[in-house]
Amino acid sequence: MADLTTWLAGSAPSIAAILFALTLVWALLLTRRTRQLRARLDGLTRGERGSSLEAVLEAHLRRVRDVSDELQAIHQRTAALEAQMPAAVQQVGLVRFNPFEDTGSNQSFALALLDGHGHGVVISSLHSRQATRLYVKPVVAGQADRAMSDEEAQAISQAVAPPPASPRA
Repeated sequence: MADLTTWLAGSAPSIAAILFALTLVWALLLTRRTRQLRARLDGLTRGERGSSLEAVLEAHLRRVRDVSDELQAIHQRTAALEAQMPAAVQQVGLVRFNPFEDTGSNQSFALALLDGHGHGVVISSLHSRQATRLYVKPVVAGQADRAMSDEEAQAISQAVAPPPASPRA
């Protein structure tokens, strides 16, 4: 036992040095880990100095609620517009023509303006050198309840016909 005490007394400075070195390495590792955690926290708070992570998360949640409320309002407006859309003018047909030989060009026209159900009007303009006359005839479900000229019937046909497929770029 005396030998162990003598050995420990003689090697105490070297044991202390080893413990000091281990403590120093441990402190350096903890310092590095602390810096990594600080960098991650700064990344989460997006550089908002002085703000706690809780305050940053509350601000983000507030923004999410605001966006959700705005999205709900947009959804309601979209639904209202979709409900009104069938009554809006969606189908248009235009035919230009020359009804009289004494005029120089196709300045007369028949214009069909129809909603999503095919209801609307046909407006006809007959242009001559002396006057221009306008006529309006109602259209219900794509059909007129009065006699139509060929140009008016053609304007309605254009309006109710499906649009041609557009070429893909």
